[in-house]
Amino acid sequence: MAGVEVKLLEECKKRLLTAKMDILNRVKDARKDLHFEDKGGDEADQTVRVLAEAETLTLHERLRSQLLEIELALSRIESGTYGICEETEESIEKERLLAIPWTRLSIEGAEIRESVKKRYAR
Repeated sequence: MAGVEVKLLEECKKRLLTAKMDILNRVKDARKDLHFEDKGGDEADQTVRVLAEAETLTLHERLRSQLLEIELALSRIESGTYGICEETEESIEKERLLAIPWTRLSIEGAEIRESVKKRYAR
């Protein structure tokens, strides 16, 4: 596996699968919270309900995005490209993979992307 040792690969895959299950459970819980039975109440109650629904939907979108990153990382493991920085095409640091197993960038690659974002944000 292109520079990623088997033991590290197995540990990262285990962490990815654990994170995936956690996210799926959080999505399930968030969906339960989204359904409010009582649609009545005064204006303040309705406002609180709308704000809570918006917060739940924002959380759901964040979880969906993270789940996509995890799925992409699992597919990179299967294809043999896991642990390779998309920006520099060098190996991603072991500590970084253990901390953020779905990462696609090394520290150097992340810094490069950040500087490009800043340059074009103006």
